[in-house]
Amino acid sequence: MIREALVGGRLVVGFPGTRLSAEVAGHLRAIHAGGVIAFERNFETPEQFRSLIACVHSALGREVLVMADHEGGRVVRFPRGLTPFPDALTVGETRDAAWVDGQGATEANELRALGVQVNLAPCVDVLVAGSDPIIGTRAYGSDPQRVAALGAARIRGGQRQGAAMCAKHFPGLGAVPQDPHKRLPTVTLDWDAMRRVHLVPFVEAIKADVALVMSSHVCYPRLEPIPNTPATFSSPLMRGLLRDELGFGGVVVSDDLEMGALREVCPIGEAAVRAVAAGHDLLLICADPGAQRAAFEALCRAYQDGRLSTRDLEPCVERIARLRARVGLNSP
Repeated sequence: MIREALVGGRLVVGFPGTRLSAEVAGHLRAIHAGGVIAFERNFETPEQFRSLIACVHSALGREVLVMADHEGGRVVRFPRGLTPFPDALTVGETRDAAWVDGQGATEANELRALGVQVNLAPCVDVLVAGSDPIIGTRAYGSDPQRVAALGAARIRGGQRQGAAMCAKHFPGLGAVPQDPHKRLPTVTLDWDAMRRVHLVPFVEAIKADVALVMSSHVCYPRLEPIPNTPATFSSPLMRGLLRDELGFGGVVVSDDLEMGALREVCPIGEAAVRAVAAGHDLLLICADPGAQRAAFEALCRAYQDGRLSTRDLEPCVERIARLRARVGLNSP
């Protein structure tokens, strides 16, 4: 029998409200959630948010990973009480690597004071003219070397101050023609274009010892041989490219599995299984408790019936344990 706590430990989930209800607490216990992701809906003041996170830890009887998208500009989850930083595109046009290192350090100190250990930033996608604005100002620009240098500086600054940082969205979302929150996009670039441009910042992020890499819900038909397979479900990209070729040994986390891009492909339980099979350690499911429960149950079944290998579970658990230790959490 697979231990349900090991399965649930791979889920990072969002929940409603600025107070932890008994219903939500029971749900988090039932799926053995390994982490939570914070949004503006959870935040009133720093003091309130710290209390909320303390209640989550207490309700589960253990400390969980707490994550947030704290990119700067239009993508922030805490509108008050933290230093406001400009969007990445403005930073890329006006600041140097030393300044960005300082930004990462300041963000880390402020997030850790709130109880957040993982900053799901920076976005190291290389902006391509004419792409969907979902990336837009979230990118440091269209020069892969500059994006790489600033992304690595942000990572080093944040991780020096005790936060775990995340490079996203692998293998590169800067040329995306549609918003994957809504539809499943396709990027038709070949290996040469990807290596020359879009993979460059990820290579530098890995050299900077980035703690996490987040994948993209985008099809790359010239990189992945199976049609209509987003990177989220692609073992050649997540295992072959990211792990084996680029040598990333940290935690691979999915983007939100509730996005419209994946709903076009399969139900969320199947999405969870396929993402794990492709090589993800942690899965983000940011809103719907029904979807979170469906993913948990589908993963348990997949391990029990042999579709997912328990041999692959052990190194995943080890990587998550190293992430927890990195941010000062004990093993659950």
